[in-house]
Amino acid sequence: MTRLTTCKSLAAAFLGVAILTGGAGMTLAQQPPAANYDESKIPAYELPDSLTFANGDKVKTAQDWTTKRCAEVLGLFETHVYGKAPAHPKNKDFRVAKLDPKSLDGLATRKEVLIPLTDREDGPVMRALLYTPNNVPPPVPLFMGLNFRGNYTTHADPTITLTEAWVYNDNDLGINNNRAVEAGRGSNADRWPYEAILKRGYGVMTIHSSDIDPDFHDEFKNGIHPYYYKEGQTKPADDEWGSIGAWAWGLSRAMDYIETDRAVDAKRVAVMGHSRLGKTALWAGALDPRFALVVSNQSGCGGAALSRRAIGETIWRINTSFPHWFCGNYKKYNGAENDAPVDQHMLIALIAPRPVLVCSAEGDQWADPKGEYLSAKHAEPVYQLLGAGAMAAEEMPKPNQLVDSVIGYHIRPGKHAVGLADWMVFCDFADKHMK
Repeated sequence: MTRLTTCKSLAAAFLGVAILTGGAGMTLAQQPPAANYDESKIPAYELPDSLTFANGDKVKTAQDWTTKRCAEVLGLFETHVYGKAPAHPKNKDFRVAKLDPKSLDGLATRKEVLIPLTDREDGPVMRALLYTPNNVPPPVPLFMGLNFRGNYTTHADPTITLTEAWVYNDNDLGINNNRAVEAGRGSNADRWPYEAILKRGYGVMTIHSSDIDPDFHDEFKNGIHPYYYKEGQTKPADDEWGSIGAWAWGLSRAMDYIETDRAVDAKRVAVMGHSRLGKTALWAGALDPRFALVVSNQSGCGGAALSRRAIGETIWRINTSFPHWFCGNYKKYNGAENDAPVDQHMLIALIAPRPVLVCSAEGDQWADPKGEYLSAKHAEPVYQLLGAGAMAAEEMPKPNQLVDSVIGYHIRPGKHAVGLADWMVFCDFADKHMK
């Protein structure tokens, strides 16, 4: 009996639930067990070694990593976690749909840029909202990240286009049919403190994630996926991109545009994400070396946190609650984390030698702050092999103490959120590693 079968059989017996057949052809229990938050109950685990080839040979030189092992690890994440994505379209018909050179009382120039996602004339486009500071000579460094609810929610400015894409329902705002309404304007502005970021000398670009793929399990019918299906295909194969893979792909497509905009320094772009979009930022940074810096804020399971710790949110839980985020093959590791050929320290290692900042919050145990720190720490051997340096912390730091080495880490008091204080930490880190 394999370990995978044993783990799932034991889990099913413990829970007393029926065994079902999963979408990827495996068996899994109907519901994952209750979340564990007790460090003493973390199962025994051994992390896969980033510096050991699949055939057991050791990675001995930087060239071994850059020419062979890096691609091998990337392929494992594509096959087993995030899925393989298609090549970018050749379409370079980027269009500035709106321009305000005196936005935010003259502090910034604001653009709304239409970025095509296919080579079809009638294909989907994403609308990027881009601010660049007027008091800094171009080209300027930039933070880029997706938003959850639409560009119009990131600032109260009435001239920002109301999104036509799918949005989360919100009874308080009168959104009950997944369509944006004026009441939502500026409702997420606390997550995007544009003025403060611009005053630090950085531009900011954001895009509504639903412009690429809506965040619900729609069998991949309403986002970008159908435009890249092969003839006769109706859903992604088990090793093809889920929503996180699509969102990361979209961020790289935005980089295609940035390389054409003289106001922005394309060699100084930081990709940033919070929560599920923090998972996205890490995967985008691993895939696309054009991102000079990667910032993950409270990304948790499937992001920065070590999956093998099985504390807080687990692979089983995340695949049950959000079956569209990852590729179908990821479900094989529900309750069987030790069978996965990768863990998240290897994802962070794929970003090397570029700087990466992993951020947590004390009150967000669901995202496993300790597991996020350990993941960053265990990425260290690859950074050292490449001559990029080590993580300047031998143990998890206390709250509000920024570890600002090439592998950075920060934890603050509070819960699952992103706001002004977090952004100032991001800027502090970028001041040292990107400006």
